[in-house]
Amino acid sequence: GTGKTALAQWLAQRLERPLMVQRASDLLSKWVGQAEKNIASAFEAAQRDGAVLLIDEVDSFLRDRHGARAPWEVTQVNEMLTQMERHQGFFIATTNLMEGLDAAALRRFDLKLRFDGLRPAQSLAVLQQHCAQRGWAVPAHAEATLARIPGLTLGDFSVALRQHRFAPLADADALLAVLQAECALKTGQSRPIGFV
Repeated sequence: GTGKTALAQWLAQRLERPLMVQRASDLLSKWVGQAEKNIASAFEAAQRDGAVLLIDEVDSFLRDRHGARAPWEVTQVNEMLTQMERHQGFFIATTNLMEGLDAAALRRFDLKLRFDGLRPAQSLAVLQQHCAQRGWAVPAHAEATLARIPGLTLGDFSVALRQHRFAPLADADALLAVLQAECALKTGQSRPIGFV
């Protein structure tokens, strides 16, 4: 909900290259060795097509090898590291769990970006936009209320407005209440939201 995938889409457009998105479900396999082949194939296809390769939730593949319990967990990480090292194109990986990544993986990324929640002024601007679209008045206390919601993201606004389809919100105060409730459900709110 912080815009990691949106940034990858924007970058691919700016580079005038296709974006190739790969998720764990695309690459993992129940067969030993198949995930490594899938990882290699994804990098090869991106190279061949000149695509920007995005692997979403890369922590599925780059967990610290010191915590591995099975040999295939190590070989998957090794394959990913090898492919990253050899890849000549653009490679983007997203994660919300930076602290669990293998240390060798972090050295292979030229840039590491951290995506935090919205700043209060940004949250207010998003709230004002949604209120204007719905004909709601923005309450005077909105800015102060938003400032007290830690880790608020664009994704939280999306969730709240999807809920609005099932349980219509009467006004901006109702939207603020849903945003507060959504953010209260998050665990480890002080944890950074990562993008590498």
